[in-house]
Amino acid sequence: MKTSGAPRQLLGEENLCLAYYQDPDLIRDILDTIADTAGRVLDRVSREVQIDQLSIHEDLAGKSGSLIGPVQISEFLKPYYLGAWDVASSRCARIFQLDTDGNINSVIPAFLECGLTCIYPMEPAAGMDIIGVRQQYGERIAMIGGLDKHVLRRDKHAIRRELEYKLPPLADQGGIVFGLDHRITNGTPIENYRYYVKTAREILGLPPDGVPGWGRMAF
Repeated sequence: MKTSGAPRQLLGEENLCLAYYQDPDLIRDILDTIADTAGRVLDRVSREVQIDQLSIHEDLAGKSGSLIGPVQISEFLKPYYLGAWDVASSRCARIFQLDTDGNINSVIPAFLECGLTCIYPMEPAAGMDIIGVRQQYGERIAMIGGLDKHVLRRDKHAIRRELEYKLPPLADQGGIVFGLDHRITNGTPIENYRYYVKTAREILGLPPDGVPGWGRMAF
């Protein structure tokens, strides 16, 4: 499901940012159409299939911050987020996840008011620190990802430092699925990846690698 993501694809980033101010009726018309379609699909699907998680893909931020602020999120996105979540949660869905890269620290409170319960991928290179987010928001928000994919291209000391900083404080808290903050980057040595998997599993007290399926995931 997409809300601001679809208008961005239709209008382009610059035109969309301007349209929130210069042509808000156009944005509402686009979002009304998306919300109506999403609502109908969710209603039909959830009558037949148990939906555990509703995920919204936005990609609305970069390293310098979100493309839209709390005011735009509250005015334009919140009604549609809550409408979709009302349908899903009424049919026993438990997780409402936002998928976006970039730094969204400034708009997390606004998204929490939209009903979100989880954020992915928590991109460290953009300034997202899962330790800091958990300290600030506690169990109000769950997280997936949060481990810097770029450290895998460095050395083993950098990999261990990243894992030891983030895994032990959060491992026993719940509400966190550790993983790289996106796809493994080109140029990552396979030895570093294996070390990352092995070390993470050791820190988390998981069985040694080699168990069925481990190689297809972060660890």
